[in-house]
Amino acid sequence: MKKKKSQYELFREKVKIILYGTNTILGRMFDLVLLGLILLSVLLIMLDTVQGISSKYHYQLWICEWVITIFFTIEYILRIISIQKPVKYIFSFYGIIDLLAVLPMYLSIFFPGASILSIVRALRFLRLFKILHLPQISHQSLQLKEAIDASKEKILVFIYFVLISTIIIGSIMYLVEGKESGFTSIPMAIYWTIVTLTTVGYGDISPQTPQGQFIAALVMILGYGIIAVPTGIVTAEFAKKSLNNNSVNTKKTCRKCQAQVHFDSAKYCHECGTELSNN
Repeated sequence: MKKKKSQYELFREKVKIILYGTNTILGRMFDLVLLGLILLSVLLIMLDTVQGISSKYHYQLWICEWVITIFFTIEYILRIISIQKPVKYIFSFYGIIDLLAVLPMYLSIFFPGASILSIVRALRFLRLFKILHLPQISHQSLQLKEAIDASKEKILVFIYFVLISTIIIGSIMYLVEGKESGFTSIPMAIYWTIVTLTTVGYGDISPQTPQGQFIAALVMILGYGIIAVPTGIVTAEFAKKSLNNNSVNTKKTCRKCQAQVHFDSAKYCHECGTELSNN
C-alpha cells in the first residue's frame, strides 16, 4: 500500500515546482517576478548612491531594499528545503550567488555601508539563460568555460613570468629614476610598471630621465604583447573545443559534387548544398 504523503512533503513538492519548474506556468511567473525584483534591487542600490536622491529618499530606499532582501532570504531557504540534496544546491554556482545576494544587507547591521555589496545581485540575471531555454547560448558558455579550464595552467605560468618581470623592471626603474621622480620605493616602482604594462597609464608617476623614458617605452610596447597572450591562449583552446565538437568526417561524400570534407553534424554539402547521406 502506497504511503500517503504528509502535508510537509506536499508543500515541498509544490515549492519545488514553483522554484525550479521553469516549464510550468507558476514557475515561469515566479522567475519573471524574481528577475523584476533583481532589476529593481540593482536600481535601488544605484539610486541610493546619488546624493540628491539619497538625501531625500534614503529611508524609503532602505525599506524597499530590506523588503526585497527578506523575499530573497525566504526564497533561498525554500530552495534548500524543497530539494532532496540541499548541500548540492548550497555549494553550487547559483547557490553561492543566491547566498551572496542576501548577505550584504545583514552585514550592514554590523558594518555600515556593506549594503552596497548587494549589487552582486546582478549576477542572478544569469538565470535568464535557464528561464528562456537558450541552448545555443548555454552551449557556447559551456565551451568558453571548458576553454578557460583547459588554458588555466598556461595562463598561470604566463602570469607568473609577468610578475617576475614587473619586479625586475620596477627595481631597475627605482635605481634609474630614484625618489626625485616619484619612484619612492620598489613597491611604488612595481605599481608604475603594472600600470604601464596594462596600458592604463594613470600619469601619477612618470620617468624624467632619458634612460627611464627609454625603459618606459619598451614596457609600453611590451604591454600590448602581454595583453594579447592570454586572449590568444583562450581563443586557441576555444577554437579547439569547437573543432572537437564539430569534428570533420571524411566519409560523408556528396553524391553530386563528390566533396568529401564535412562536419559530423553537417546535413548538406558545403560546396553545392546537396543533402548528404551517411556513407
